[in-house]
Amino acid sequence: MFSKIKPLYLYLGGIVLGIISLFIFANIRNDKTKEVKAPPIVNGQTLPNDPIHNGLVNPIAQKPDKSNVMPEIKQHMEELKRAVIDHPNDTLKIREYADFLTDAQMTDKAIKYYQKILRINPRRVDIMSSLVYIYFSEKNLKEAESYLNKILLLDKNNVDALYNLGAISANEGNTEKARQLWTRILKEFPNSPLAQKAKASLSQL
Repeated sequence: MFSKIKPLYLYLGGIVLGIISLFIFANIRNDKTKEVKAPPIVNGQTLPNDPIHNGLVNPIAQKPDKSNVMPEIKQHMEELKRAVIDHPNDTLKIREYADFLTDAQMTDKAIKYYQKILRINPRRVDIMSSLVYIYFSEKNLKEAESYLNKILLLDKNNVDALYNLGAISANEGNTEKARQLWTRILKEFPNSPLAQKAKASLSQL
């Protein structure tokens, strides 16, 4: 499965208040982080740099669909969909299809398949993290926060979730909660990859 891993920034009021680092998301997907080259700019807008968008027949700044995606990309998507239909309880196949849909920016469909996995196994922290990524990207902070809280119910020391919940709290204006979460990371997990990010984020509050 391909990967388009890079930091995601949410800007509110012109200030970077929250940062979700997608190397966390990469680890969840069992992919290695890859260097991401600058994506092409079409009609003044930047397209994501991934196989879906690179396979557009007439690349314009819009979501891929059946009318503008190369035949081999459409074929692969149909193969993944068929595998899910043929094996409706195979969470690996469902996950692969959901990841593909996420990369294709078909997030509404991806969410349904991620949620299906959670119905099969409600303790899948990796799937919850994928949903956090989608909802945060779409600035649906309420849903993102909901899944982060579910992760912390299962794993109270999940540093990724602690950091990301702090980012969302800061974006919602709850700077005290963000401060508490990021300070906890510095005190309890000083050697974690996110400790320095927590420190930098604290300086922005």
